[in-house]
Amino acid sequence: MVAQRMVDVNGVRLEIAEQGEGPLVVLLHGFPESWHSWHHQIGALADAGFRVVAPNQRGYGRSEHPEAVDAYTVFHLVGDVVGLIQESGERQAYVVGHDWGAVVAWHTALLRPDMVLGVAGLSVPPPFRGPYPPLAVTQERFGGRFYWNYFDRPGVADAEFGADTRTTLRKFLYSASAAASPSGEIMQPLVPSGQGWLASMEDPEVLPDWLTEEALDALTESFAGGFTGPLNWYRNLDRNWELTAPWHNAVVTPPALYMYGDRDLVPAFPGAAELIAQLPEFMPNLVRKPVELADCGHWTQQERPDEVNAALIDFLKTCDQTAAGEQGIL
Repeated sequence: MVAQRMVDVNGVRLEIAEQGEGPLVVLLHGFPESWHSWHHQIGALADAGFRVVAPNQRGYGRSEHPEAVDAYTVFHLVGDVVGLIQESGERQAYVVGHDWGAVVAWHTALLRPDMVLGVAGLSVPPPFRGPYPPLAVTQERFGGRFYWNYFDRPGVADAEFGADTRTTLRKFLYSASAAASPSGEIMQPLVPSGQGWLASMEDPEVLPDWLTEEALDALTESFAGGFTGPLNWYRNLDRNWELTAPWHNAVVTPPALYMYGDRDLVPAFPGAAELIAQLPEFMPNLVRKPVELADCGHWTQQERPDEVNAALIDFLKTCDQTAAGEQGIL
């Protein structure tokens, strides 16, 4: 059964959910979500012989919400993962992330490969550092209408999303899912001129099969502290680009797995398809070619839990057996 507790790591207090015994697996959620986005995976991974820890990352749920925008850099987020591994009494762990959680997972593997037994990312491919600051690029290309730039405006998206939290989350979860794109169309990343981003999103009368009213209630409650903390992650995109200059063109060396939905907004970004095709060059220990999940939108582990669980368990057990063999245990 899942147990929840508060832990102190890296100078902040985080809420975690945990279950199981065995090699440690850290599950990192994305935006706008919580640890509960992994509820299909936690028990399955525990039953497969792993100890699972899924935090509400900083700025989310009952975890601490630092006020300073620059308290949400990728270095802080990776530091939280390092702290969680150490707080769990381990020196190494498997790190798995979805959406922003994938960004943190990839960077943990990049910055601290000594602590990562294997890394898996869902939806977001490794964010290899481009030649220019990302917010500056999207500002120039899309005239400030790209949602990253909209999120970067202090207080604006915070107010829009916080006006009716449950409606905001319902629109987000539905609009970025395969249920909203029966003909294969994909959610648009551009904010309508003179409006908020929610104006372009459909508000469903009926939730998709993978999302229950109870799960939506729990997620809504977790955002009682507002959206500013989560949005501050986006407000560090250019700062992260500056901070990670020493790792420009660096490769992810731990064993790696990447999965994405065929109707996901993120892999449809300009240049993403080319990046995905080149992943074997950037990740020399990619254990299999990228896994494309059919009829799946952005919320991979919730929309396609059985396929995600099977792929994750196979990946983790393969890594675990390889590591045991290298140590002469087999």
